Amino acid sequence: MSELFEASETTTDPNLGAQEAERPSTTGKLDLRSMTHGQLQELMSELGQPAFRVKQIEEWVWRKNVSSLDEMSNLPKTLRHVLQDRVTLDSAEEIARQLSADGSRKYLLRFPDGVSVECVGMPSKGKLTACASSQAGCGIGCAFCATGMSGLTRSLSAGEIYEQVMHVRDDFGRRVTSVVLMGQGEPFANYTETLAALRRLNSPDGAGIGARHLTVSTCGIIPMIKRFANEPEQFTLAVSLHSAVQRTRDMLMPGVKKYSLIHLYDIMNEYVNKTGRRPSYEFALIRGVNDSDNEIAALCDFCRDNLAHVNLIMLNEVKGSKFQPSTNERAREFVRRLTSVGVEATIRDSRGSDIDAACGQLRQSIDGTLRTH
Repeated sequence: MSELFEASETTTDPNLGAQEAERPSTTGKLDLRSMTHGQLQELMSELGQPAFRVKQIEEWVWRKNVSSLDEMSNLPKTLRHVLQDRVTLDSAEEIARQLSADGSRKYLLRFPDGVSVECVGMPSKGKLTACASSQAGCGIGCAFCATGMSGLTRSLSAGEIYEQVMHVRDDFGRRVTSVVLMGQGEPFANYTETLAALRRLNSPDGAGIGARHLTVSTCGIIPMIKRFANEPEQFTLAVSLHSAVQRTRDMLMPGVKKYSLIHLYDIMNEYVNKTGRRPSYEFALIRGVNDSDNEIAALCDFCRDNLAHVNLIMLNEVKGSKFQPSTNERAREFVRRLTSVGVEATIRDSRGSDIDAACGQLRQSIDGTLRTH
């Protein structure tokens, strides 16, 4: 193993995986999108309703994505009236969008408590991918990330994560075929809600998307990767790596420097051995920072002895950031060197490059406009 990524002391922050969320209610009522199946069963039992009402309500919420109880036409009017006093079904409001020449659509959604998040719809060859956020803002503080500049506002509920995907579906008027949790936030710092959202997206009673088409991207929170490996579903894992040189990664991703590369290497080996699934590593190429020959050597060393796929990303420029994207020539050299040691590598197709493509940029620009008017 290369000395370019060395062991350092790793500590476990019990709070990193515990920033869980329930959708805040602005009315004091129960939020229907945040209720579990069991909670809805209890409510229907309390109201003296037959058990099949649960399935009816869940179909309206999760399959049809309605925004009001009045739309639930197969529920008795008396029940809808009673539910008006007990639950809320407030939906996110789209407050901005950007359209790309390649067909991608980026949305800024605002939840009833005023918190806003970004999501993206990306059509390609008859398929539709939704990129969703797991948190409003992010506490990791990556140096090159627009979201990290604004810090963490709060984690999202499972319903709020799910709702972003449904917004993409409804706007495009067709089924979402895959989801990537690569928007704002660190999904593994909101683990319980993230898993609940993935399971609802996977469920035939929800979006019905295959588990392997549901991808979670983490900055490398080791205890949560270990936990994720033990989940029964075959969800896909991506790790935001961005450097296999410890000092470079610590500078770029200060929020996870307590998790050393050597420990990340070990846990990813465990993940592959446990699940048999191939993870991907995200690597944003930054000119003069992580695109040197030493960086290539360290990345080859990190990936060569295990299942791995490297996604090379041409950095999106962020207003106010000192970082610039590397060159296409360097990206091709990364691919050539990785391939030469048996590691599959691709240069990610840059979707929506003509809009505020980087996570957090649309939110920054809209929030900044609102603050100045």
